[in-house]
Amino acid sequence: MPFLVAFGVLGLFMAVLVVGSVVAGAVGTGLRRIGVLKAVGCTPAQVVRAYAAQALLPAAVATALGLVAGHLLAVPLLADTAQVYGGAGLGVTVWTDVVVAGGTLGVVALTAAACAWRAGRLRSVDALSVGRAPTAGRGRRAAALAARLPLPRPVGLGLARPFARPARTAATAAAVVFGTAAVTFGVGLSASLGEVVAARNHNAADVTVGVQGPATRGPGAPTVSARTASAVTRAVAAQPGTRRQYGTALTEATVAGASGGVPVLAYDGDASWGGFRMVAGRWLRAEGEAVAATPSLTAAGAEVGDTVTLTVRGTAVRVRIVGEVLDTSEGGMRVFTDVSTLGAADPDLTVSGWAVELKPGTDADACVTALDRALEPLGLGATSTKYVNGSDMARVMDAMTALLTLMLVCVAGLGVLGAVVPDTHERIRELGVHKALGMTPRQTVVLVPASVVPAGLVGAAVGVPLGLSVHGVVTRAMGRTAGLRLPESVLSVHGAPLLALLALAGTAVAVLGALLPAGWAARVRTATALRTE
Repeated sequence: MPFLVAFGVLGLFMAVLVVGSVVAGAVGTGLRRIGVLKAVGCTPAQVVRAYAAQALLPAAVATALGLVAGHLLAVPLLADTAQVYGGAGLGVTVWTDVVVAGGTLGVVALTAAACAWRAGRLRSVDALSVGRAPTAGRGRRAAALAARLPLPRPVGLGLARPFARPARTAATAAAVVFGTAAVTFGVGLSASLGEVVAARNHNAADVTVGVQGPATRGPGAPTVSARTASAVTRAVAAQPGTRRQYGTALTEATVAGASGGVPVLAYDGDASWGGFRMVAGRWLRAEGEAVAATPSLTAAGAEVGDTVTLTVRGTAVRVRIVGEVLDTSEGGMRVFTDVSTLGAADPDLTVSGWAVELKPGTDADACVTALDRALEPLGLGATSTKYVNGSDMARVMDAMTALLTLMLVCVAGLGVLGAVVPDTHERIRELGVHKALGMTPRQTVVLVPASVVPAGLVGAAVGVPLGLSVHGVVTRAMGRTAGLRLPESVLSVHGAPLLALLALAGTAVAVLGALLPAGWAARVRTATALRTE
């Protein structure tokens, strides 16, 4: 739910922004038409009604199409959800359709009315003028400064343009802010889910040894005798490429506050390097210590530093909780301790799986071959294949994250397009003058995207921190809904190179959104651009 809400809120803000920007641009480019209406006697109120109706007609059609598309996308997803949870058929409620349609048309009507009212109050002669220069002084200092920069002239002219139209530049920057925030959030969420899956697998070992390859993972796993376990440990240690190893034994215990049996994984050796992500405290180091996941601690009413009693085969074993680990297997209801801690309660407990870390440069396949040869008489085998216990939910969320992020990036590009198109139309006479003075179509293509680069840089600079904040809040909320606390390694997944790339991606969205009107401006003939009627 936090995941869906975050994307929903970002999508709503961007939808309102794009709708408002497009409608405002459409009214802005119709100033001459408004001047004609005023010249033939229309009042400002009549102009407002005319433009509100003109904007609502295509908006109503688009809203209807959007509702149909939304239902087509939602119905199969809700059907799958109902099947997973065993509930009745789900559907989009009528009030949702009413709110969506009313909200969309309301934004269109208000934006059109506000822009038309402002334009309707202009003098007829001002509204009729075509290719009016910006307000005196607006952007001229920026243009003078850009002219002194060691940049190609089209680039300088483009960089100065945002200062002549600050409101439109702000709309472009806002579109880039939300687009960059969506990408930052989506990339971070996908990386965090990957970290959670990696923590779930605990598969940092280069080679694993067991009856069927990987170390034991759950109740009912095959066991080996104490003599066989000792022989395996010696065989692994005898390999020249072995750096370190630990064994895993599995039993079950009851804990006060937890219903049913709780799986207990006991380790023979130092398992701190095995891929465990600590939320708090440290990994166990000595007999009588244990670590546990958040759900098991919550069920027992314990926290790091408390002593908990495990009942193993009818014998009470007191352990001190020294760490809280991120673990989602068995619903997070597992406890991790040392084999020696359970020795008195379960004297028959033996190691049934081994994790091996190799020295740098060691050939894992050669090591596996040698171990298989040594362990074949014992009925055991080795493998270098990583144990992967994926999550269907994580895969679904990765796919949804990619889809929703792509959609929001497209919406951000449309927001930039909605701001650049009317701006290009307004300055077409200015572009005609440049063309008459020798500006080539290629230089025109450079000029228009350059005009959105400042807004893109500012938007990216704001959007990346916003996306980081959304990622942190939503990821923590998702952990809480699953009864988990997340370690810093799951939350801090944006490295400096990735942040720089995301900032550049935000600017790239702005430039891509400006390419279509840039191509149109480059193709316009000079005589057409200079025409004033």
